[in-house]
Amino acid sequence: MSDTLILVPTYNNAGTLKNVLERCLEQGLPVMVVDDGSTDDTGRILKEMPGRAGHDGGLTVVTHPVNQGKGKALKTGFQEALKLGFSYVVTIDSDGQHFPEDIPALLAQKGEKTLVVGSRSQMGADGGSSFANRFSNFWFRLFTGVSLPDTQTGFRLYPLRKLPSLTILSSRYEAELALLVFSAWKGLELKPVAVRVAYPEDRVSHFRPGADFFRISVLNTVLLLISLFYGWPRTLLRRIRGK
Repeated sequence: MSDTLILVPTYNNAGTLKNVLERCLEQGLPVMVVDDGSTDDTGRILKEMPGRAGHDGGLTVVTHPVNQGKGKALKTGFQEALKLGFSYVVTIDSDGQHFPEDIPALLAQKGEKTLVVGSRSQMGADGGSSFANRFSNFWFRLFTGVSLPDTQTGFRLYPLRKLPSLTILSSRYEAELALLVFSAWKGLELKPVAVRVAYPEDRVSHFRPGADFFRISVLNTVLLLISLFYGWPRTLLRRIRGK
């Protein structure tokens, strides 16, 4: 059995979901979908997908009865992956913006203590998303001393058994940023890999510029306080020991 699982959290992305899953399955890795309480045709699409017999080379579906947020969907997927014995998880969004064909580029950088970040070009991104990413990148570097070109991408390769405690994950969109920050503080290598990006006409984005920007701002305030007493001292001590 492969040690790597492709995890696809989804919520009301029926227009793009089938294509994303078919292309993920073509990568030859087991795929897990966490349906986060979708109310569109997602359930029907998943029932009609081939290869749902098991997690070994096929498709596994986990369903939340009601929508709980992307952070919760990721947490559910990580916990299920650990139960099934996987050591690594590739996360990819179901809205069609990522290319599953780029998964091998992430896998080429796989390492026990390496979190691979699929970095999108911001050309073509809408103004709100582009600004939010630049804003997030600035604060991430301030918290960790690490510069990343794309801190809000959902296309990543996680070393499951080396991640910080999943209790840090909030239920919503900002959970992925928190996971990056705490992983950096824990000493994981964060390695960006350039990936392609597309914005299909039938793509449904659940990024809410007002509400999510506010939540990210609140998170940044909390992380700044934590970094003063935990993140920066820990990073400094690790660098001193490394010398």
